[in-house]
Amino acid sequence: MNDLKLHNAMWPGLVGKEEGTDHPPISLDRMLELTAAANVNGRKYDGVDYFLFHPHTDPDASESDLRKIADKIAASDLKVGTLVAPVWPGTVGGCSFGGSEDRKKFLLAVEKACRIAKIFNEHGVREYGNIRIDTAGSVSEWSEDPAGNTRKIAETFQEAGKIAADSGERLAAEGEICWGGMHSWKVMLQTLEAVGMPETVGFQADLAHTYLYLMGHNAPEAALLKKGYTGEEFWAAYTIMTDALRPWTIDFHVAQNDGTVHGTGSHDKTGRHCPADDPNGLLDIAKCSSYWLKDYQKRGIKHICWDGCMFPNDVLEDAHTWNAILKSMISVQEAI
Repeated sequence: MNDLKLHNAMWPGLVGKEEGTDHPPISLDRMLELTAAANVNGRKYDGVDYFLFHPHTDPDASESDLRKIADKIAASDLKVGTLVAPVWPGTVGGCSFGGSEDRKKFLLAVEKACRIAKIFNEHGVREYGNIRIDTAGSVSEWSEDPAGNTRKIAETFQEAGKIAADSGERLAAEGEICWGGMHSWKVMLQTLEAVGMPETVGFQADLAHTYLYLMGHNAPEAALLKKGYTGEEFWAAYTIMTDALRPWTIDFHVAQNDGTVHGTGSHDKTGRHCPADDPNGLLDIAKCSSYWLKDYQKRGIKHICWDGCMFPNDVLEDAHTWNAILKSMISVQEAI
């Protein structure tokens, strides 16, 4: 068995959750408790990937408060891996291809994430992982001026990359079809090439999101498959996509998808995450993951993380959910 660490994401307790509804945010303490309790034949999660925003974390928290969070995570016998920078409008950041103030806010979010990463690293709870970003702007906004907006994204990401590199960090841009400049596999590749910093700014592949790349959601011109495709057609298309993006892939999310899109707010029309053992799931999780993780060591990948955004709270509170996810992640580890 390889040495890849298995992580659970903390943000499913936050993304799509709203106070005063039947799906309120789930506290960091509870998410850690659920993660630490999972067990498959003695195998447990090695760590968590972590969203740097309220209510789990104040991105301006003092070093003392951040060390208390690190102590809490370490006390659960877990490490911290990739950190999600709060790059979106309404958090710290702003659109990476917006006006000058928006782009300054985007860079500020990366600065804050790097500061927290340094504190976690010095504490010892974090030994690997990246800083996760996206463009923080919609497809419709990007489509108003594709060439000009891609240039702005590249310039912003280059500046963000310099900030990260100065902190000894790398930036992983997650390809989701809801983010302009990242909404198809071809556009994602063009954006990464325009940034041109492969050592510092790479790709975060997510099985659920990248499945929709194949189908051309939000970018029909880039579709590699049509409904009713055969298994042979699927793997041929998957090879094209992964061969193009794998050299850039520095971070990886295990996930399942049922072929539908789902989202709320700014995450509208994005890849629907399903439970790992969902009978409607379309992906062979272990086999699909192996396409992305070929030669993963050469790209500095030391862990993989489950992503299951927008699950109902009762699903997240069910111990079976986390054990099924952990079992799937073990299958990925064994397949590569």
